[in-house]
Amino acid sequence: MAFVRWIVVAVVFVALLYLSLLNSQPARLTFFNVATWEAPLVVVVFIAFACGVAAGLLAGALRTSRLKRQLNKLRREHHAAVGEPLVLPAGAPPGTSPASGPGFER
Repeated sequence: MAFVRWIVVAVVFVALLYLSLLNSQPARLTFFNVATWEAPLVVVVFIAFACGVAAGLLAGALRTSRLKRQLNKLRREHHAAVGEPLVLPAGAPPGTSPASGPGFER
């Protein structure tokens, strides 16, 4: 799977490099008739790409944190309903014992 990811990253990099070499003419951006900014088109494209990546990472981080909170809540409710504290083998870190997790009762 990591090999496929590296291939995709390489293809995207080459495509963006080719795009940047072909689009070096200046572009003008106007912000609601208040301000204007003139920069090479490749810079505008890269900034838009970076903003998209940042938005995707932020959305993923928010979803991950929401799912972690929900999982912790369900684990607390499960342990409260069972009425028994989680018993781990001596010296084992949490979550490493066999059949540990939601749905596995001891």
